[in-house]
Amino acid sequence: MQHEGVWILAEQSHGRVQRISHELLTRGIELASKRGTTLTALILGNNVNQDDLQGLIDRGADRVVAVEAPQLESFLPQPYMRCMLKVIEDYRPEIIIAGATSTGRTLMPLVAIKANAGLTADCTVLDIEEGSGNLLQTRPAIGGNIMATIKTPNNRPQMATVRPHSTRPAEPASGREGQIVRLKAPQELLASDVKHVGFSPNVEEQALSDAQRVVVVGRGIKKGENVELARRLADKLDAAVGATRDVVDRGWLSYPHQIGLSGKTITPQLYVGLGASGSIQHLAGMQTSEVIVAVNTDPEAQIFKVADFGIVASLFDVVPVLLEKLPGK
Repeated sequence: MQHEGVWILAEQSHGRVQRISHELLTRGIELASKRGTTLTALILGNNVNQDDLQGLIDRGADRVVAVEAPQLESFLPQPYMRCMLKVIEDYRPEIIIAGATSTGRTLMPLVAIKANAGLTADCTVLDIEEGSGNLLQTRPAIGGNIMATIKTPNNRPQMATVRPHSTRPAEPASGREGQIVRLKAPQELLASDVKHVGFSPNVEEQALSDAQRVVVVGRGIKKGENVELARRLADKLDAAVGATRDVVDRGWLSYPHQIGLSGKTITPQLYVGLGASGSIQHLAGMQTSEVIVAVNTDPEAQIFKVADFGIVASLFDVVPVLLEKLPGK
């Protein structure tokens, strides 16, 4: 039986479909269109909300396959892996993409090994190769200094993970029709050496990933005490403060502030970059921001290639003017 179809691994929490599922649909719609095939969303859980499953259809899935059992309510690697392998065996998908979440980063390698499939992690671009139909999986490599495009022409399914917040969620379209298949997970697949005992969220003062406005400092801030200038601007804009890897490596801000391939991916309404040059590593974490404003003294800085508004000037001249002109505290 031939492998065919593009699949996404949708995620749920307490029976409700999570945002990453809708982001993956955006990726999946494009791939399925180029491949001329169907798009299916696989979700593992228990008593998943029916309206949420229909929401996956509304946002672009042609079919939803929900595998359910009480043991699947919370993520456990072993039963999730066995159930996903059973689905692969029964449906034989050609491509499977998942989020680079704690679930996706744990589950996809396990499944790939067992299924003898290819897997590329933390992709920034996914595409279909003309002629062969192979999945082209692009991700930064060698510390973010180059972009590598990887393909697995001899193994199926082709598997990849993508960063959360690296693309916009697919928009719902009322009236879309599709198939919802609810399957009871076989009991023999549900044994686990690990027990779920509870969940403690990592709560930050203002989570970068969810912030609608972000002020980011790069190496152009020159020294740690100057970060206070960026904080003052962030306060004026009611924004979170982010940083490039250079700033974090120098100890001027802590790792939770880091944006880029080795940090967080953000999609705010407003991104303001102060002295950030725009390395590939950093761009991978912020280039889907709605409006990008960049301040840098170097007119050739890479960040200007993605910026909506660019100011070639010293941030130490620009930020005080902004602080004076902006209303608020």
